[in-house]
Amino acid sequence: MLKLNRIHHIAIICSDYEKSKHFYSEILGLKILREVYRGERQSYKLDLEVGSQYQIELFSFPDPPTRPSRPEAAGLRHLAFEVDNVDEAAAHIKEHGVFVEPTRIDEFTGKRFTFFADPDGLPIEFYEK
Repeated sequence: MLKLNRIHHIAIICSDYEKSKHFYSEILGLKILREVYRGERQSYKLDLEVGSQYQIELFSFPDPPTRPSRPEAAGLRHLAFEVDNVDEAAAHIKEHGVFVEPTRIDEFTGKRFTFFADPDGLPIEFYEK
């Protein structure tokens, strides 16, 4: 039987590398592990640490097509981060001018959550621990 240990990383392609780098590292506070420019692909690759278990790989490519977020398209729906307190997490990113949806309650778990978007409109969720 196949044994999957954990999710190692999530790859995100952005349209404005510097803007997205700032969003993920400065606003969300993810630690930069390494940054590489790959000249042959005209692409940056930025490895960001989420907690101590996961990574986000942020890529830039020349003129990537836009991602359909609304209406929701088939494929990856959103990225969710667990937080200790949804209100505190939402307040932090609101201070940086990020629009945050009203907090909702998961009808199955009773947990609180909210959504916002990265600079390219990728839906991101804060889900309360």
